[in-house]
Amino acid sequence: MEYKPISGREFPRFSAIKTFFRLPHVEVDADYDVGIVGIPYDGGVSYRPGARFAPTKVREASSLGRGFHWSRGYNVLEQKKVADIGDCPTVPIDQAQTYEKIENFFSTLLQYNKKFVSIGGDHSTTLPVLRALKKKYQVPLGFIHFDAHLDTYPAAWGCEYHHGSFVRHAIEEKLIDPKKTIQIGIRGPLTGKDDLDFVNKHGIQVITVDDIRIQGLEKFILQLPQFSQGPTYLSFDIDCLDPAYAPGTGTPVVGGLTTYETQRILRALKIDQLVGADIVEVSPPYDTSEITALAAVDTLFELLCLL
Repeated sequence: MEYKPISGREFPRFSAIKTFFRLPHVEVDADYDVGIVGIPYDGGVSYRPGARFAPTKVREASSLGRGFHWSRGYNVLEQKKVADIGDCPTVPIDQAQTYEKIENFFSTLLQYNKKFVSIGGDHSTTLPVLRALKKKYQVPLGFIHFDAHLDTYPAAWGCEYHHGSFVRHAIEEKLIDPKKTIQIGIRGPLTGKDDLDFVNKHGIQVITVDDIRIQGLEKFILQLPQFSQGPTYLSFDIDCLDPAYAPGTGTPVVGGLTTYETQRILRALKIDQLVGADIVEVSPPYDTSEITALAAVDTLFELLCLL
């Protein structure tokens, strides 16, 4: 099979069946290098729902996507075989079943030694993906986490698993290495000072928007750590962006990063073994003029280049 996008001259970009970047839709065991997969689930949100619709909306918005990267000087869709491998099965009314289905799906994907970018879905869906990766690589992963929130919070309403607790569980389950974890874009008020206890206890490197803005983007980029030891995973919560750039998200926080800043940071990352990535918390019902979906498409493009 030829892994090329549908020609915009043969089928205008507003036409044809929607797939990620207008790429072929193939089965999980096909001969692609990088699979793009949707996780349509938002049963772990605490405020605005709607992220279950993100895979469909991001597919549609990606019709405008192209493969050549000016800064990198190559066409990523020519460098690797990239394909749309559909959506992971989910159960919208049962989190436990959904987690099991996600972990099984990605375990199968990893048996074929594939790399991937998943489009969620709320951020709680990252946890079962990390469980599958830990089974594959047998060591805690390095973790790069773009977010407005720490996501190390305690149970909510007596429920341990939600979109604000997945990092805590990932560390407690030894899925990620806290000493190889960096959180970028953190900001906003906390419930209390004790919200910082977990990250301080485990030595997680937390980068706030102030840390980036006050010293300047260029200086910050030069200080980024290099991820050179072992498998690494990157999780991009769209709410790391300011609501002006990503209004369609579940828990928006003002004072965030710009799309340009995240582009530059993603391009500056040095990762020897990036094994997968995700984009989460895009909520199309709260989006305006597809601003958030387009930001997700651009982030997806940068992640494909990193892979």
